[in-house]
Amino acid sequence: MPVVISLLNSFTGTAVAMAGFVIDNPVLIIAGALVGASGAILTKLMADAMNRSVVNIMLGGFGGGDDAAGVAGTEAGGSVRSISADDVAIQLAYAQHVIVVPGYGLAVAQAQHAVRELADLLEERGVDVKYAIHPVAGRMPGHMNVLLAEANVPYPQLREMEDINPEFERADVALVIGANDVTNPAARRPGSPVSGMPILDVDKARSIVVIKRSMGRGYAGIDNELYTNDKTGMLFADAKEGLAAYNDGKRKAEFTGR
Repeated sequence: MPVVISLLNSFTGTAVAMAGFVIDNPVLIIAGALVGASGAILTKLMADAMNRSVVNIMLGGFGGGDDAAGVAGTEAGGSVRSISADDVAIQLAYAQHVIVVPGYGLAVAQAQHAVRELADLLEERGVDVKYAIHPVAGRMPGHMNVLLAEANVPYPQLREMEDINPEFERADVALVIGANDVTNPAARRPGSPVSGMPILDVDKARSIVVIKRSMGRGYAGIDNELYTNDKTGMLFADAKEGLAAYNDGKRKAEFTGR
């Protein structure tokens, strides 16, 4: 979807430039050319981030999308460990460095304010909190940036993929909220449908928590190998409801009473 939106934006710029030629208006020609060129460049950058061609994105598809159910422990080659909200609270209570990985699930649940509240609670205890932003996370360019900015998340905490990836090895907890394909370690393995796609190195964190409604697959239509990692705990819940569990009085007492 982000690639399609960017491509359509490029087409609108091209149409404006062509209209400028027809009516002999230099302003329309220049403005349309700038919009068309910038949209084309952004489209190419995002297509490269998905390791796919623009034509393949427009006409093809990896799989069944979010509605296709993944089978735990089959294609991913392992079993899924389900955890409770209390288990996550304990992990966060003893963490010093936490990296939040937002995805489309966060956007659907409108959980950006809940994640900000959780981050504030952790920061009050001296925890270092950062946000890992993948260029194609969400449904449009800059989707995660816009949502988190709406929740007044400080801009310096939003880290692009190239900047945040080296920090996952030092993270005590990587908190994945609704992100799927952009965290799949299968991208590093030749022959995978997502082989070569740049991903967030979430699997290198010391502990991984994934908040997800179900084992449904992402756009790629394949199981996420991150979910069967020994370090990963799956909290099956709506993103907003799952995060809200740590912002009530009981969780605050657990955090402060470490």
